[in-house]
Parts: sequence; structure tokens; C-alpha cells
Amino acid sequence: MSEAPQVVVVGAACRDLVEDDERGWRLGGGASYSALSFARLGLRVGALVVADELADTSRELNTIREAGVDVRVIPGSHGPVFINIETPTGRIQHTPQVSAAVDPAYLPVEWRDAPAWMFAPVAAEIHDEWADVPRPDALVGLGWQGLLRVLRDGAPVHHLAPGPSPVVRRADLIGVGSDDVDRATTPAHLAAFMRAGATLLFTNGIHGGTAYRVGERPDDLAPRHWRSIPIQEYVDPVGAGDTFLAAVFAAWVDPAITGGWDGPDPDLRLGAACGSLILEGPGVYGVPYLEDAVRRMHGGDNPD
Repeated sequence: MSEAPQVVVVGAACRDLVEDDERGWRLGGGASYSALSFARLGLRVGALVVADELADTSRELNTIREAGVDVRVIPGSHGPVFINIETPTGRIQHTPQVSAAVDPAYLPVEWRDAPAWMFAPVAAEIHDEWADVPRPDALVGLGWQGLLRVLRDGAPVHHLAPGPSPVVRRADLIGVGSDDVDRATTPAHLAAFMRAGATLLFTNGIHGGTAYRVGERPDDLAPRHWRSIPIQEYVDPVGAGDTFLAAVFAAWVDPAITGGWDGPDPDLRLGAACGSLILEGPGVYGVPYLEDAVRRMHGGDNPD
């Protein structure tokens, strides 16, 4: 990359154990999906990640590099390894390997003034100190579900209830799925931990979701609803939430991405298009290109 990144992605490149890959695993993690999504939507991207040697040299991470992402893997680090079990009531995860933390000391100096940041944890690898790293006027996105996982080697993943966090408080755009919190947790409850003016994307799978802009009080929420876009073929659900969040954030970073959309809420429509397309491919290879996302936005392939 000849220029400083427009958006810096921080997180872990994890490995998901699978049976349909000759290696026995597939690269995943919010940072992987976010970085590739931003690049394929036309943004300059830098990614600071923790990753073990297998992940660092994987064909998926090389695909992300070939898309133009400046990937910096912290030397000697390792990301988590997950066993994902999809059930009718949601995903169950086990982990034979936990994640190292992402140390801000390894952030390239020339990246520190980046205008936009995506904190994309998958295993609570982004700690509170990151809240003070972006400059005060920078846009910050966060995949909240990645802060709500507690990993122990060889044990099922334990989920925390959402609570106060400097990183949550710093974020301008936060994504969380209805299946990441218990049914008693309302958007107003989540908004209590966010700053006024921030936006919460509360996703609900095939039912779409709602974007809530947080007011001065937690119950002062301005909602914008979106519908999901039908897909042609269901292949893989992993990474859908991360890709949706990245697409919405990309539209905030560069509104020209959605310049051809004359309907309401272009950011949410782009997110819905990318969230639809990612389901049609395996792993990170399902991350869409801009032209495909724009076509899906306008009803191409699957009019809705």
C-alpha cells in the first residue's frame, strides 16, 4: 500500500476447525472478514492481527493480502481456534486454543492518524487500552459479540452479558446479533453502555434488524429498520455479521460507495446486500466485490 490506510482493522485471524477442508480448518475471524470486505468495497485497508503460523501462511490470508490489504501479523502471536457447531437454537463453540491479545505497541506509526478504525475481536483479544488509540475525530466501529466470549483451552466458549467498556464507549457504530445476547437484553439496555450519538446495529438474521441511534438517554433511540435480501443458495453462515457490519461502516467512511442508490438508508442497504452475498460462498471466499454488492442492492439476481 503506497498510502496510509483509510481504515485500520484490529483483531485476530482465527482458525475454524471443519471437515470439508483438506487442512481440517478454515481461516475466520471478524478481522479477516472485515479487512477483505473493506478492500473489495474499494477502501485502503491496514490490518493489525494476531495469528498463528498456519493462519499467517494460509491461502485465505494471502487472498486478503492480494486484495490490497496491508496485513501486519504480530510476531510470535497466535489467534484462537474454534470448533463451531450449528444448532437450531444457535451456534455452540469450543476452543482448543485461546487467543493472544493484540498489543497496540505493534501498530505502525503511520497508521495512528487513520480516519477510521474497525475493532473486530473474536475472542476478547482487544483490550481497554485500544479505546485511546484512534484520534478523537476518527470513526470507530466495533463488533461487540467478540468482546463477550470467554475462552479457556479445551473448554466450551462461555458468553458474558454486555457491560460497560471503554472500547464500547468509544465506538461510533456497534454491531451485535440477537443471538449474541439473551432474550431479556433490550436495545435500550445495550444503549446504556454507549455514548450519545453512536449507532447500534441490532441484527436478527433473515428478519433483518434495526439500527438505533442513541440519544441523551438510553431509552431515547431513533430506529431505522432494514430487511434482509433473499439469497440464491445457502452455503455458509460464518462471517455474515462481520461482513454486514463492515459494509455499513464502509458506507460511512466513503458515502460514494452507495452513490447509485436512491432509496432510503443506503448504508443499511449495502450491509444487507453484502450480508446476503456472503452466505452464498464458503468462508472468506464469499466476501463480495463492490459491483456484486451494488447489483444486489438494486435487486439484481434476487429482486425483493
